Amino acid sequence: MERKEPGTLYLCATPIGNLEDITLRVLRILKEVDCIAAEDTRHTRKLLSHFEIHTPLTSYHSYSSESKEESLIQRLLQGQNIALVSDAGLPGISDPGADLVRQALAENIKVVPVPGPSASLTALVASGLPTHKFVFEGFLSNQRKSRKKQLQELKREQRTMIFYESPHRLTDTLKDMLEELGDRPCAVARELTKLHEEIKRGKLSELLAYFIENHPRGEITIIVGGLPEGEITAAEVAEWSGLSLSDHVALLEAQGLDKKEAIKQVAKIRGIPKREVYAKVHT
Repeated sequence: MERKEPGTLYLCATPIGNLEDITLRVLRILKEVDCIAAEDTRHTRKLLSHFEIHTPLTSYHSYSSESKEESLIQRLLQGQNIALVSDAGLPGISDPGADLVRQALAENIKVVPVPGPSASLTALVASGLPTHKFVFEGFLSNQRKSRKKQLQELKREQRTMIFYESPHRLTDTLKDMLEELGDRPCAVARELTKLHEEIKRGKLSELLAYFIENHPRGEITIIVGGLPEGEITAAEVAEWSGLSLSDHVALLEAQGLDKKEAIKQVAKIRGIPKREVYAKVHT
């Protein structure tokens, strides 16, 4: 028997709020594929119903078993085309879609991205913060100790930072950001593209005070400014004051930097040549 050509896995972006943001190409593909794998079939069914799309649905989410992933891969290998969607935005960002993509690529299955709305980029471009360099961090840990450690590792990050957060953890996260990063410029975007869209801009301290008084609802994206080049916070000075160059490098390594980057950062923080730090570390 002639082996059937594998199908295609389409990564389809869905609206993050306003249904009018869906693209014509996504609508066409959702109608044409054999199956739609959805993070929440109830949520996706409402979207399909609105656009009168009757393609069969199956669930694929963070609690799906390995057998479910294998079942989708087998269907693709048998020649079926499948559209992968999340509840909102691009699948594969802060959801298990990335696992299915990796497995599909390992089986030489064609993966086609179908772009569209993205909460992270929508919030970024409206934040008023630098957009030429940025880093996406997704959801921080819901455990305060781990969350503060993650933020400590980011306090020297010079790129604009993008985070996702749930409404009930927002004030705790803003408080930890203020403590670990200092009073940086920030924007908090919620309910993007929806009727009650809100984007608050200001210092972390100002936004923390605002959301303590105004409890947020809806999906939230936080944009935080990076550390200005050459700036050293008072907390950082206290942290490394009295340390030798070698111990200072070791401190940064313990915070997650590799040796090369730690040497570079120590030189920048102390305002000395990198070769001087390198010499001390390797003596």
